[in-house]
Amino acid sequence: MVEELKQQMSLDIAAARTLTTTTKSVPQMQEITSRWLLRILPWVQVSGGTYRVNRRMSYALGDGLLTFTSNGTHVRVIPGELMELPWLQGLDDADLLNTLADRFVQQEFESGEMIVQANQPADRIVLIAYGKANKLGTGKYGDQTVLEMLADGEYFGSPSLLAGNWPYTVQAATHCTVLSLPSHTLQELLNQSPKLRAQVELAQETAQKPQNRYGEAAIDLASGHEGEPDLPGTFVDYDDSPREYSLSVAQTVLRVHTRVADLYNEPMNQVEQQLRLTIEALRERQEHELINNREFGLLHNVDRKQLLQTRVGPPTPDDFDEMLALVRDAGAFFAHPRAIAAFGKECNRLGLYPQTLSIHGGTVPSWRGLPIFPCNKIPVTEANSSSILVMRTGEENQGVIGLHQIGIPDEYQPGLSVRFMGINEKAIISYLVSAYYSAAILVPDALAILENVEIGRS
Repeated sequence: MVEELKQQMSLDIAAARTLTTTTKSVPQMQEITSRWLLRILPWVQVSGGTYRVNRRMSYALGDGLLTFTSNGTHVRVIPGELMELPWLQGLDDADLLNTLADRFVQQEFESGEMIVQANQPADRIVLIAYGKANKLGTGKYGDQTVLEMLADGEYFGSPSLLAGNWPYTVQAATHCTVLSLPSHTLQELLNQSPKLRAQVELAQETAQKPQNRYGEAAIDLASGHEGEPDLPGTFVDYDDSPREYSLSVAQTVLRVHTRVADLYNEPMNQVEQQLRLTIEALRERQEHELINNREFGLLHNVDRKQLLQTRVGPPTPDDFDEMLALVRDAGAFFAHPRAIAAFGKECNRLGLYPQTLSIHGGTVPSWRGLPIFPCNKIPVTEANSSSILVMRTGEENQGVIGLHQIGIPDEYQPGLSVRFMGINEKAIISYLVSAYYSAAILVPDALAILENVEIGRS
């Protein structure tokens, strides 16, 4: 027997919805992050579009890292990168640099092998192309101490050192590929090239000038004297070619059809929503550039002496403490969220439980009372390694500062303008959206970076 169809006794939901008003959210965007760096950096007004960092005269040269090329087995230093060596800085001779690069000899060392031995003749200049090595010294009571961790792109040895013995031992901590320039090869090149010889002599003369431990020209002072001795006369010499930072820009042209702007503005203004999301994307790009830009980004402008290597791979409390030792009055750490998680694992392994801090309505982990802010703009390499930054901020503190210019035409937010560009023949409205910004490190010890932070270990 066929069942009778049930008769509907009320209005169907689908039909009812045709008479209702839908409650809507504003457009959402997953790309929006907390952008802690933009919020924490003090922003300095740059009226002329350029910010000049005046410093004391400094004799410290060649503070960068070397870059290498490889065809799989053979490694070669890029000739132009040799100018990062203190005794070759300013040597503008491509042929001579190319000759020098060809004379470096490749060597391989396994973990635990000695690359050079203390008190043995210093017979070469060594560039580390790949791997980590410990620079070892002797402690007060004859025990062995780690003076420094060396890694990819770093070097040790100099022409002035080749006349004596190695003052330290360098031991491979991992497999290391190094390029060595033997002392006899360097001497041959010096004999053949008067230009190279003059360059080395100039570097040695500069190194002998009175300077403090930061490489700045010394200020002569006298203290602790009695009677009426002659007091030294002095002056503070300035860097005659200070670095200048020009404001960078991120721009886009926002287009909205007039029909959309006229007819579909309730309950939300279409132009305002388009502009809001466009500005969010620009601010995300701005933070990315402050970290990664080759000209002014923090990762590429840190002083070489402020770079540290992890002791065991993942970031440990010891690594964080060592970073703090390089930055006086440090104010904050910045790390990729995965690097923060890796640090948390190491703390858990040691039975440590870092405190959290409430800042600007958010909660972040901390170490030694300093917040560790997440920043997903810090890159993670294919090898699952990243970097961690610690910095001091503020112009009065000689720290890291953000640069912008306020009061620009058609300003919509500080340092950001929205300029009407007109309506074309297709009835499309165009707006030029521009954000102007940069960043400056006022003195080298305002920023330190922990490199090669492994975040994939379990």
